[in-house]
Amino acid sequence: MPVDLQVALIGYGLAGRVFHAPLIQHTPGLTLHSVVSSRRDELRRHFTDVHVRAAPTEALKDPAVDAVVIATPNEQHAPLAIAALRAGKHVLVDKPFALDTAQAETVLRTAEEHARVVTVFQNRRFDADFLTLRQLLASATLGDIAECHSHFDRFRPHVRDRWRERDQPGGGLWYDLGPHLLDQMLQLFGWPQAITADLDCQRGEGSTDYLHAVLHYPRMRAIVHAGSLVAAAAPRFTVHGSKGSWIKHGLDVQEAQLAAGKAPGAPGWGLDPHHGVHSAFDAEGQLQHTTVDNLPGDYRKLYSAFAAAINGQAPAEVTPQQAVQLMQLLDAGRLSARERRTIAL
Repeated sequence: MPVDLQVALIGYGLAGRVFHAPLIQHTPGLTLHSVVSSRRDELRRHFTDVHVRAAPTEALKDPAVDAVVIATPNEQHAPLAIAALRAGKHVLVDKPFALDTAQAETVLRTAEEHARVVTVFQNRRFDADFLTLRQLLASATLGDIAECHSHFDRFRPHVRDRWRERDQPGGGLWYDLGPHLLDQMLQLFGWPQAITADLDCQRGEGSTDYLHAVLHYPRMRAIVHAGSLVAAAAPRFTVHGSKGSWIKHGLDVQEAQLAAGKAPGAPGWGLDPHHGVHSAFDAEGQLQHTTVDNLPGDYRKLYSAFAAAINGQAPAEVTPQQAVQLMQLLDAGRLSARERRTIAL
């Protein structure tokens, strides 16, 4: 029988604890071998069969470890990825892949030099609503797309004392939700002609807590938006085309399921009950509204693809080219916001 790949998780904050550890543990072919964190006592309570490491070097030196998952503050992503690759480990990095394109390219060169797989945790490619929208576009149900609006709104009026909300390298919504929102648009529509971005700190302290970016395509626009002072959220997706519109409210359920301790793959996993509605005119000119059932979502598929790539069976879900392109788009968005102009791509 095939032997499970042994995975070391570096970082046990929100991303490591809520997302990565349970997903690794419930993905066939992977075993959580060790966790690197200063939260030793907490880890001892949660795990009985996992090695607890105090420093990344301890996991990187362990010959039993096949792959490393990096779930640390964003400014540590690229340096840790490079160190892991040089140690002969395959690497999955939580988004964002790096802080800029130059860092990303250095990581990819290191992976190529050491013949190791490196990829990015773009888990929202497996959101139920995103998968449903992708199917609608593939079937041309909405016709030629004119507008695609993607909102990820929150109501968090107070800045919390955590690195994601501090004014530091890699902090703020552009690096937190921006990679998800932009990656989904790249998957649906490809590389845009230009980007116009507006970034702001609306709460008056901390880091960027508002983003609004327009991706310019021939004859259509993709608009991504995230705010921290939105008590009444807009639809998650609003898509308009020549054959009608599709509007979907509510976020994918997997993050909430993970936060509540639900095991990935358990009954009801990834089943989003907030179905979208397709609105279109019939042959008599009457507007009809039809519920479109969501496809099931499953973040484990990204980890399954990572394992398959390590075993030489298929490419990773996020390819090196895609990782670099997303960093280029993030860089261009920051430049657009800073100089208050549209950046041609």
